[in-house]
Amino acid sequence: MRRRLVPAALLLPLALLLSACGGSSSASTGGSTDGSGSLTLNVGDQKGGSQAILQAAGELKNLKYKIKWSTFTSGPPLLEAVNAKAVDIGGVGNTPPVFAAGADSKITVVSAWHGTSKGDAILVPNGSKLSKPQDLKGKSVAVAQGSSAHYQLVASLKKAGLSLSDIKVKYLQPADALAAFTSGKVDAWAVWDPYTSQILKGKQGRILTTGEGVTNGLTFQVAAPGALKDTKKAAAIKDYLQRLQRATTWVNNHKEDWAKVWAKETGLPEDVALAAVKRTYATRVAVAVDKPLIASEQQIADTFTQLKLIPRKVDFADFTDSRYNGDLPPSTTTPRPSEGS
Repeated sequence: MRRRLVPAALLLPLALLLSACGGSSSASTGGSTDGSGSLTLNVGDQKGGSQAILQAAGELKNLKYKIKWSTFTSGPPLLEAVNAKAVDIGGVGNTPPVFAAGADSKITVVSAWHGTSKGDAILVPNGSKLSKPQDLKGKSVAVAQGSSAHYQLVASLKKAGLSLSDIKVKYLQPADALAAFTSGKVDAWAVWDPYTSQILKGKQGRILTTGEGVTNGLTFQVAAPGALKDTKKAAAIKDYLQRLQRATTWVNNHKEDWAKVWAKETGLPEDVALAAVKRTYATRVAVAVDKPLIASEQQIADTFTQLKLIPRKVDFADFTDSRYNGDLPPSTTTPRPSEGS
């Protein structure tokens, strides 16, 4: 890989944002996964996401239902589709459900994964004089509004004794934020993997601080309430979630194999994909939708309500369903450490 990447090479699609899912964009309807039976499960996905993981892990075999995939470039429009009953279930990060709940959307969190937040980072250029989060006071920071990075920025500032009002926030989606970061128009960038890995591998910046210890590291599968009321679809969702859980274990045990698949699916350089997998994506554990999880998400909701970015008080418990918990471990389960970065 070249020592310094051309900025255009870093313009990764928002479809990669499995942990953040901020911003707005459109969806494209992909093909179907053929299975037996007349039932079709409409699944919302992001490029290089659930479908790719299930395919790589061999978990799309022997289906008793069909899957119709719709690919979205971020979490918010995916949840809009869930609300509109166009999608039965789909995967998003920890923040889009909070904003959807704030809009009183018809969504239900039915499954969760807990992972590390080491890939969620505040980056600064290599030559920056900033050495600790407290140094951000008065500085400009790029971040995607409503993304997990947005909350990570707020939480990191709070830990450093600062608030959003102490910095100059530049609300930019990744492509624009990248341009601003690499051209020196902002002092820092709050972002997530694989962007973190690509900046580090491209030697265009370094980590000032990460979300480890300040954010919950959760990702979700979110279903349409109507689909959950349909006995056959509810059963298909149960099977689908179990397949995703097994596929997650496969990723944990086959980092290099998954990195190759992910790189091919997304256009990421293989070394960047592997770095992101090891840092962020190969430590995820399927966990229960339980009271600690709800409390953690409630904290995010309350934070954005106080910032007046969510128009009303949200009771996050009203947007969850624990029927698929089974014997999953608590949401506070510590992910297995990955090897290297």
